[in-house]
Amino acid sequence: MLGTPPAERPTMPAAARPATDSRPSDTPAKRRAGRPASAVLDQAVITSAALRLIGKSGYDGLTMAALARSLNVAPSALYNHVASKQDVLVLVEDHLASLVDVSAFGARPWDEAVRQWAWSYRDVFSKHTPLIPVIAVLPVTDAPQTLAMYETVSEGLGEAGFPQERIIPSIVALESFIFGSAYDVTAPADIFDAGSMAASTPHFTAAVESLAAQGHERPADVAFSLGLEALIAGLAAQRI
Repeated sequence: MLGTPPAERPTMPAAARPATDSRPSDTPAKRRAGRPASAVLDQAVITSAALRLIGKSGYDGLTMAALARSLNVAPSALYNHVASKQDVLVLVEDHLASLVDVSAFGARPWDEAVRQWAWSYRDVFSKHTPLIPVIAVLPVTDAPQTLAMYETVSEGLGEAGFPQERIIPSIVALESFIFGSAYDVTAPADIFDAGSMAASTPHFTAAVESLAAQGHERPADVAFSLGLEALIAGLAAQRI
């Protein structure tokens, strides 16, 4: 309880007040410093806030101080849940990996499974392109969802007859293509417009115009499908 309201509190003559009670009777007590009685943060909240911050300010905008401000907490409160910015990035990496669909591995032929995984992977990261340069080289250590994704894909490729020593190179080859294609999803529609130099690049300009004449709603999907099918065909030759 906060005590008796000031209007109802009996008053004491000034001389009779204890000498130690020097605080005015109508001054509210200050909130005691320290952590709140109940936790206001958890790893899921921190992950969501980090994704929003990166989406707004880019990767360089993600600092522990900025993350704390976005959550309206002291930086020290974050360290009860994560030890560093690196830990935050692992949480983000793990969250994004959990959104990638690997359900076809073990249930469908390997090429269909790779196709479904790759499309899902691209779509997830096309919404978070500022993270690609970081996630692409971030170690998977202590990232359970990320490791679970790789385990599922590795198992599926192994069961499809890929030699063990070619499984990781196959995954890296696919990821390199997927990450680059995620950028292409967000590219401007006129990215290949030669402008005033169109006359000096007739073959390129004709190819651009030919693609545009097809009327594809999402040209990036056309390019991704073409490249992915070429990769899958090439990977098929790696099987035993």
